[in-house]
Amino acid sequence: MSSRASTDDLISGPRPAEPHPDEFLRALYHFHGSALLQFAARRMEGDWHRAEDALQEVAIRAWRHAGELDPTADSVRPWLFTVLRNLVIDGHRARQARPPETGDPELAHLPVSDGTDHILTSQVLVEALRDLRPTQREVLLHVHYLGRSVNQTAKVLGVPPGTVKSRTYYAARALREALGSRGMSAGGLDRATG
Repeated sequence: MSSRASTDDLISGPRPAEPHPDEFLRALYHFHGSALLQFAARRMEGDWHRAEDALQEVAIRAWRHAGELDPTADSVRPWLFTVLRNLVIDGHRARQARPPETGDPELAHLPVSDGTDHILTSQVLVEALRDLRPTQREVLLHVHYLGRSVNQTAKVLGVPPGTVKSRTYYAARALREALGSRGMSAGGLDRATG
């Protein structure tokens, strides 16, 4: 007998009318799917995705012979395994004939900016600001976020400029400590208060 099984060898007598494709495939997977999938995965070095693809191809080829094959019979199993084995060999040969794809290894490890770092940094900063007293948060908001001068901030808050300077110094120091306790540095706060 040749290495490829013939569907004529699987006929064990008159077959009933051709089953509905869904019923045929469901029975094929139920009776033989697990064994075929494991066989394919072993032959494909544990690549379950390729093994599933090969199993689907076997099912399609079996379905093309649905009138000649009984998916519930054990006698169909050698034919299924032969088809699967041939698909695995053909796939291996095709991969060997084509040079492997290569890419720039440095490009594979480049970080992609998706905004996550910015969101996490903002969240840590908001938490650190909650540790400050309300007057400290207020002065930092005016001086650093709104970009106001000491005199402008003093005018808006209704306090002397010296108080704004003092609050800014102590607020920056407290924020630096709060960020440090969270594993971050305060960045440009030191330069802005000088």
